[in-house]
Amino acid sequence: MTEPEISVSPQPNWLTGQVLLAMPAMRDPRFSQSVIFICAHNEDGAMGLVLNRTLRKPKFGDLLQQLGVEPHPPQRNLAVGQGGPVEDHRGFVLHSAEWMTEGSLEVDGVHVLSASMEVLQAVASGGGPAQARLLLGYAGWGAGQLEEEICQNSWLTTNADNDIIFDSGYQTKWQRALAKLKIDPGMLSGDSGRA
Repeated sequence: MTEPEISVSPQPNWLTGQVLLAMPAMRDPRFSQSVIFICAHNEDGAMGLVLNRTLRKPKFGDLLQQLGVEPHPPQRNLAVGQGGPVEDHRGFVLHSAEWMTEGSLEVDGVHVLSASMEVLQAVASGGGPAQARLLLGYAGWGAGQLEEEICQNSWLTTNADNDIIFDSGYQTKWQRALAKLKIDPGMLSGDSGRA
C-alpha cells in the first residue's frame, strides 16, 4: 500500500514579500530604524535586505571594474546599499520581475532577487530590470527567530511598496513607510511589553 501524498499549504503568516519596519525599541544599532524587504521566510528562518542604508563606497562603477564587468563607465548606474550584516561582501540585486535569469529567485510575483554577474552585466550595458537596487550583505534569522522578535514588538510588518523599495530617499524611508501605515513615529513607544 502506498502512502497518501500530503500537500502542505503555505503558512499564512510567512512574510516573504513583506516589509519589516524596526520599532523604536530595536536595541541593535545595525537595525535601528531599518526598513527590510523579506526575500524568503519559512520554517527554516528568514532572509531579507535592508533598504535604507546607503554605502558611500564602493560606487557601482568601481564595483563593476573590480569584478571585470564592462563597459566602463557603465551605461546605467545603481546606488549601492548595505543589505545587512551577514556576508557583507556578497552582492544581491533586488529588482522588478519583468527581467530574470537562470538562478534568479522570484520572491512574490512582483519582485525578484538575483545574485549573478549576468544582472550586473545587463545593467552596465544599459538594460536589465527597469527597477533595481544593488545591496551588499543581507539580514538573516534562524528558525523561529523572526517570529519571536515580532512577538517582542521589535518589528512592524506591511505590504511591499515599490516607492519604498526602489526610491532613493534613504534617509526618510523609515518615516515614510510608517506614514503609509498612518503611524506617527513620535507616537510609538520605545518600550516593549505584553498585556
